[in-house]
Amino acid sequence: MAMVDPAVPRPVTVHLDPAFAVAPVRRRTFGSFVEHMGRCVYTGLYEPDHPTADERGLRRDVLDLVREQGVSVVRYPGGNFVSGYRWEDGVGPRDQRPTRLDPAWHSIETNAFGLDEFVSWARAAGVEPMLAVNLGTRGPREAMDLLEYANHPGGTQLSDLRRAHGRQVPYDIRMWCLGNEMDGPWQLGHQTADEYGRRAAETARGMRMIDPDLELVVCGSSGPAMPTFAAWEATVLEHSYDQVDYVSAHLYHEEQDGDLASFLASSVEMDRFIGDIVATCDHVRAKTRSSKRMQISFDEWNVWYMRRFLAEGVPTEWVHAPSLSEDDYTVADAVVVGSSLITLLRNSDRVTAACQAQLVNTIAAIRAEPGGPAWRQTIFYPFAYTACHARGTVLRVECGTGPVVETARYGEVPLLDVVATHDDDADQLVIFAVNRGQRESLVLDIDLRAFPGYRVVEQCVLTDPDVRAANTSAQPDRVRPQTLPGPAVDQGRLSVMLPSVSWTMVRLATAG
Repeated sequence: MAMVDPAVPRPVTVHLDPAFAVAPVRRRTFGSFVEHMGRCVYTGLYEPDHPTADERGLRRDVLDLVREQGVSVVRYPGGNFVSGYRWEDGVGPRDQRPTRLDPAWHSIETNAFGLDEFVSWARAAGVEPMLAVNLGTRGPREAMDLLEYANHPGGTQLSDLRRAHGRQVPYDIRMWCLGNEMDGPWQLGHQTADEYGRRAAETARGMRMIDPDLELVVCGSSGPAMPTFAAWEATVLEHSYDQVDYVSAHLYHEEQDGDLASFLASSVEMDRFIGDIVATCDHVRAKTRSSKRMQISFDEWNVWYMRRFLAEGVPTEWVHAPSLSEDDYTVADAVVVGSSLITLLRNSDRVTAACQAQLVNTIAAIRAEPGGPAWRQTIFYPFAYTACHARGTVLRVECGTGPVVETARYGEVPLLDVVATHDDDADQLVIFAVNRGQRESLVLDIDLRAFPGYRVVEQCVLTDPDVRAANTSAQPDRVRPQTLPGPAVDQGRLSVMLPSVSWTMVRLATAG
């Protein structure tokens, strides 16, 4: 075998054509997640004494960053937290709300921030609220009560209670999660697949009796490593297939034991996970003779250093809003997040909603100090750029043979990960690409003959000689994308250099 010189960039040819369509770009792909875990809510979204706080106690500096990030939908209030949550605790006058123990994260919950505050925050941020109901320690009756409180116009006890709380207009929340990670033994009210499937189906039926046009998400597996994965989905969906619209998927990535090569290839696991869920859903569809094609809500995903979190544990004392899982994200983490977004886009025919977990402080793209500044973590940038510029239709990308890397976890993996979107109305083509190579640059050779007249209007790359570099409160801009001079399209071809361990976006538009 000939030796490869890592200093000589390797070319990979990519063919693009507007006829190679996968599906529309789904705006809900760019969702996020807010849970009452650590400092995500308190001193994250909500800090009445902060210098930037508005009259509702919402941090304006964080709101500005959420808008910049391009978040489209936010799932709330959990997460593990929701399986012990009483929604009634978070509505009405704050001075009348109870303080309770949150066993999920061993914290004190004041309930100063609840449903009313969340919807106010969502409206201010310009995001769609996505609400989870407690199917761990509660059931169909409580879910129906919450729906009546939130969405019914008036004239009933609970809708009039909302009006008495100052909310005359219904919240009109359309997307609802039927519990959280009910396959997990760590979950309050953990159930078998049969138990949960039946409870979810009955909850869905009851909620649809109130509003038949809701979009409902049933709990899938907490990850592909769960021993019940696929069997769980099959059983749950046999109970609930015709009552729900989505099955959830959760997956977190982390570098383990210094295996950077496998970590940079993490989206391979996400891609396989999606494929296995689709196969299971379609099996149940055939078995039940249903005409519906189940969609996937990938409503928890991110880089999360969970082994570190589990080693540190939660505080032994009961405290309010402790610091939990406040990971400092690196360049390598940002590349993995960028690759995960490429995977979600590439599967837009079945993954029609997704939520990066979480939004602020805890496993988050945004960090905020109590009383102090807020800043963008490295993983903020691939999300923000993709959410801003991915429009129109996701294209199927046809790649020629390119270099690969052998990984301990996933076997042989291509160094290149790439997807493209085409907005026909705006005459814009955007290419998102990741180079997983640790030493080797790549040349992306793009065949643009199906896009005559397009030229590069923006090229940016996120990389750094130090793949462990991170942004901090002292150096909030240590890592950020660099704008490069756009290469010229020559006879229908475009060559783009991809540095090692990098995420790149190239945006093209017609000359006119």
